[in-house]
Amino acid sequence: MELDSNKLTVAISSRALFDLRASHAVYEEKGLEAYSRYQIENEDRALEPGEAFPLVKKLLGINAQLGGEKRVEIILLSRNSADTGLRIFNSIQHYELDISRAAFCSGASPHRYVQAFGSHLFLSTDADDVRDALQRGIAAATLLTSGSKQAGSDTLRFAFDGDAVLFSDEAERVFKQQGLDAFAASEQQAAHQPLSGGPFKAFLSALHNLQAEFSRDECPIRTALFTARSAPAHERVIRTLRAWGIRIDESLFLGGMPKAEFLRAYGADVFFDDQQGHCDLASEHVATGHVPHGVANES
Repeated sequence: MELDSNKLTVAISSRALFDLRASHAVYEEKGLEAYSRYQIENEDRALEPGEAFPLVKKLLGINAQLGGEKRVEIILLSRNSADTGLRIFNSIQHYELDISRAAFCSGASPHRYVQAFGSHLFLSTDADDVRDALQRGIAAATLLTSGSKQAGSDTLRFAFDGDAVLFSDEAERVFKQQGLDAFAASEQQAAHQPLSGGPFKAFLSALHNLQAEFSRDECPIRTALFTARSAPAHERVIRTLRAWGIRIDESLFLGGMPKAEFLRAYGADVFFDDQQGHCDLASEHVATGHVPHGVANES
């Protein structure tokens, strides 16, 4: 399905939206029948918010700022059946989330419907589902459990790593295989040659289109690039975004410095990175999605 350039669609798993750890423990300890009874017996008790809940609230809030026009849509995907999933829909109503489309798959993976719904982004706690979605060309990330919650802010702040997330991993492969000096020389030589798009290019483009609906001073969305690159490898990144016609609000060229403290200072609602180690450190401060793509994730 071709992506709608006039609407931002995000597919999210029920375990990312709500805290289903207690329910899942019943399933693992006592089996499917006990789990089904537990969910039905508690279907009028609202689930606690999950890792992605604050992000979803802010995304849906953008529609209100656009006069109620539905320019952002959240799709719920779940391994529950419709029967056991009633508690999830009741929780959606409890929190007054404008979510009306869903797929309940009775134990099967729902990721195969991400593309059919025209989603720009898929967020899940299941790494296998995320990898499958990435292989289908969809921006996807595994949300990590975080003990830290950012202070409330009306602005929705996205943070992205560069290579293997916004951009392809072509430059990162040079670094991994030949070292830092070869990487710097290669990027300087190719400074005027735009990088190929990575798995999150289309999502960033959809965010950019949504930002264009607002003036710079009143835009409720900010984007930031957090990259380990430094001069002279910065130039190719800047020229690539210019060639794409995409605006990034903030760009941090950290030259290998740890990103976590900078992400906390930025106040990221979510940060996407391809390297598990970076994600583990960042998740102590902000909601973090691991993007299992590129050379850093090859066995």
